[in-house]
Amino acid sequence: MGPSAALSKWKPIGFHSTYTDLFPLHNGRRNLVGMTTSAPRTASPAPSSRERLLDAAAELFYRDGVGVGVDALCKAAGVSKRSMYQLFGSKDEVLAASLERSGPGYQTLMLPPPDDHRPPRALLLHVFERLDQLSAGSAYQGCPFVSTATELKDPEHPASLVARRFKQDLTAFFHAQAARAGASSPETLAQQLTIVFDGSSARAVVQAQPLDGLATATAAVLLDAAGITDRP
Repeated sequence: MGPSAALSKWKPIGFHSTYTDLFPLHNGRRNLVGMTTSAPRTASPAPSSRERLLDAAAELFYRDGVGVGVDALCKAAGVSKRSMYQLFGSKDEVLAASLERSGPGYQTLMLPPPDDHRPPRALLLHVFERLDQLSAGSAYQGCPFVSTATELKDPEHPASLVARRFKQDLTAFFHAQAARAGASSPETLAQQLTIVFDGSSARAVVQAQPLDGLATATAAVLLDAAGITDRP
């Protein structure tokens, strides 16, 4: 899967830029020769206003930054401002909830699947290989959690708290694999790998260039120094 396709896969499920309440989406069935059949037809439930707001918010805030206004957000979601404020007390709440909703998809995109039983080194490097691949995509705007927290500049903002938790989850993954590999200080190594991940993400955005394997190569140096090999 190419970097652009991977990023598209991460986009919150169900987001469409032309949502309206007038035309719910339906899924038709196709027969063996590709013709659409009319019966039986199973209609997909139309996304709720809340879902549309959160998916539009995740899309816009990642692409354009947290300064996106309420008007633009509601227009993209096809939801009135009145409806938005009935669902959320403020744009800050929308931002935090949208990151909470879209975050697991990004984590899944970066981390190896649960049934991946390769040695710890391969699982650790998988994350950085994915980062290198995604950085080559035109839609890549860095780590969404780092981007959100950096823009907000408020460690106690609800969205900053969500972002911090997801980053702690990534560090916990690094720690678990480092401990499994027998690293002498898995906690330190996990923190170092997190710094490489975040720094590499930021570099790709600031330089407007793909990483071209730099994240993986840098992480490998840390793993070599820690004595983590390909052995199971």
